[in-house]
Amino acid sequence: MLYTIQHIAGIIGAESRIVSDNAIEQLVIDSRKTVFPNTSLFFAIRGERRDGHGFIGELYENGIRNFVVQKAFDISPFPLGNFLLVNDVTDALQQLARWHRQQFKIPVIGITGSNGKTIVKEWLYQLLSPEHNIVRSPRSYNSQLGVPLSIWQMNEQHTLAIFEAGISQKGEMEKLEAMIRPVIGVFTNIGDPHDEGFADKQEKVFEKIKLFTRVGSLVAAKDTIEPFLSVEGAQRSMIPSSAKIISWSRKEDATIRIIQEERTENGTSLKLLLNGEETELTIPFSDRISIDNAVTCFSVLFHLGYEAPLIASRIQQLEPVEMRMQLKKAVNNCYLLNDSYSNDLSSLGLALDYLLQQAGTQKTTLILSDILQSGLPDKKLYESIAEQVAARKIYRMICIGPAMLQHRAILEEKLSSVQLSFYLSTENFIEQLPQESFRDEYILLKGARIFSFERISKWLEQKVHQTVMEINLSAMRHNLKQYQQLLRPATKLMAMVKAFSYGSGSAEVARLLQFHKVDYLAVAYADEGVELRNAGISLPIMVMNADEAAFESLVHYSLEPEIFSFGLYHSFEKFLRKQGLQQYPVHIKFNTGMNRLGFETSDAKVLAALIHERKTMAIKSVFSHLAASESAAQDGFTDQQVMLFTKACDQLQEVTGYHFLRHIANTAAIFRKAEYQFDMVRLGIGLYGVESADSGKLQLQTVATLKTTIAQLRWVKAGDTVGYGRKAVLGRNTHVATVRIGYADGFGRELGNGKACMYLNGKLAPVIGNVCMDMTMIDVTDIPGSKEGDVVEVFGPNLPVQQVASWAGTIAYEILTGISQRVKRIYLEE
Repeated sequence: MLYTIQHIAGIIGAESRIVSDNAIEQLVIDSRKTVFPNTSLFFAIRGERRDGHGFIGELYENGIRNFVVQKAFDISPFPLGNFLLVNDVTDALQQLARWHRQQFKIPVIGITGSNGKTIVKEWLYQLLSPEHNIVRSPRSYNSQLGVPLSIWQMNEQHTLAIFEAGISQKGEMEKLEAMIRPVIGVFTNIGDPHDEGFADKQEKVFEKIKLFTRVGSLVAAKDTIEPFLSVEGAQRSMIPSSAKIISWSRKEDATIRIIQEERTENGTSLKLLLNGEETELTIPFSDRISIDNAVTCFSVLFHLGYEAPLIASRIQQLEPVEMRMQLKKAVNNCYLLNDSYSNDLSSLGLALDYLLQQAGTQKTTLILSDILQSGLPDKKLYESIAEQVAARKIYRMICIGPAMLQHRAILEEKLSSVQLSFYLSTENFIEQLPQESFRDEYILLKGARIFSFERISKWLEQKVHQTVMEINLSAMRHNLKQYQQLLRPATKLMAMVKAFSYGSGSAEVARLLQFHKVDYLAVAYADEGVELRNAGISLPIMVMNADEAAFESLVHYSLEPEIFSFGLYHSFEKFLRKQGLQQYPVHIKFNTGMNRLGFETSDAKVLAALIHERKTMAIKSVFSHLAASESAAQDGFTDQQVMLFTKACDQLQEVTGYHFLRHIANTAAIFRKAEYQFDMVRLGIGLYGVESADSGKLQLQTVATLKTTIAQLRWVKAGDTVGYGRKAVLGRNTHVATVRIGYADGFGRELGNGKACMYLNGKLAPVIGNVCMDMTMIDVTDIPGSKEGDVVEVFGPNLPVQQVASWAGTIAYEILTGISQRVKRIYLEE
């Protein structure tokens, strides 16, 4: 369908100033993700912390000419722009999505539930693709903003749509239902996520089933929702009486009943009762959640008229859905972004955007296979691929597959500035292209499953031992938002990325923070700041421990030092005068009771006079460090620190005559002492999922997960010993697992001899004997089924790093920052 800006103005009922009636193809809500400026329409969404209207100037400079804004916005500075003025920009976006959805008569499947929405959506896509050209929600686009962007993808080539709907509080589902208008509803399950937004689970179910107020049929797990869904109650009455209910159950009568369930070596074997007839189903997974999701998918296909044997054969071929993109260290100083989640035009765009976000100023390479079952004519498909690659200025593109070769001329014509190479198959590529051709670049792998791109991934990955630390960047983004929502609108945020970002990887974390518009970064030493600059980080960076040896680097890389003593002040001031520099940005630190670094507050006037008189430095911020902000028992001392800090700041400002940022609140104070936010706060360990105040009130997610594997298993008889020094004398016949981690990796010797445990197959396995340099032994006697190669969690979502720190007699900071650089970091992005 073709839309113009004038057409859209009529659809959303907007007042308008239209200079040119442009064609619109893309809807944009994130100013950082504008790829095709000429055909994009930007919706200036106002959020809790950011207002899209504040980015219109930047977008206008970058060539965007089409905007939806609130009526009060001043459009006069943008004479060439088309502006649609509305009362509520989010409502306008949803109104456009509703109109677009109504133009299509194809079946639409709407999925909701607490968990499993994305897995069920992707598996239905796998199962139904042979017969249908399917449009579906990209990744987890299931929110008030994600759903309209998903619906906008619908076009005339599609024969089926599958959309997710996710809510976190009352009143949201009605809007999603009005946009999606599902014909077939799927309710996956009900669980704990977003409980805080509802009075109880019954209210949560009541809200979620509002997605199904106009469906013709509903697929649901009877065991899951029946306790909350009274047949006679108000909830049941919301589902049309004419709607056909397709239920499945392990216990009760249902459309599909599981009468036998048996774990096998390759998954799970089920016996189902369908309309009085038995049928067998083999699922290539053994965990309960995957089984439930697979049975839900079976139920949908059964309702659509597919024969049970055909459904069973397709379900046997289901593959795990990788929910997150993985960023790994690769050969020759490269990074490899493996996105095996999906392979279509919309997901390609998302992955390319993430590639650019991570690569910064470094070269980018795309390795792409044929895109199968796009529903587009081949010429249009490969023209669209070329447009996506060209718009993002990708340096090199490696094309794999017969269709790529067939359409080589199109790609070469439209990508004349891109280094192109073509291969018939994955095997040809690996055989013909040496590893040495990849160096100092970021590589995106995007391939259909039949091309087995996992072989390319293994070929390119840097060879390391099997202990890894996974860094979940999506969880970090969530934690950032948890703290941002506690800040006043004008309060800035400085993120601490010192000590290799608490062990998580400085450059990778800094790119995420820069992308999400954190105001400042802080590092411990100038070398860390130089590394970030070389990685393309342009945010202001404060260096907390500058010395004379680093002065040249500070100036060359535009790093801003913390000045904490008169000795450091005079040394840096002398350097600046020698360089002929004036008004160099610095940060002044006062000691208000921590007694570590900082000027005494009584020196404020003397310091202010020096800075004012010599003018070689300009104060960007003044700060101090709270000693015990996490402790209610120390609140009196905290208040005293703030009083001293405020007095010193006032004296500095009185003498210098200008405003500077003030900040004293650290991670704990952001939550506990909101009145001390001043102009900026400093977020540290909370960003990484550890709440220093330990209140339990913040919904932080685990960022770092340290994993290893079992190298060897052996039975050791009672009375024998294990490890150096024969410290562990066994009291029983013991199944001992040797795992690939030791004190050289950061798992300290203090955790040996039963003080700590590791997590394996749902249980804790105690450490036996002394921790070795590269290996540790654990007791798996009570964990049947353990085998060599099993993954062991050292800390993570099942075994919090705080618990490991407690066993070690230290704090989570030390455990995280102590993980060796030889442990490979893998970055995950949902």
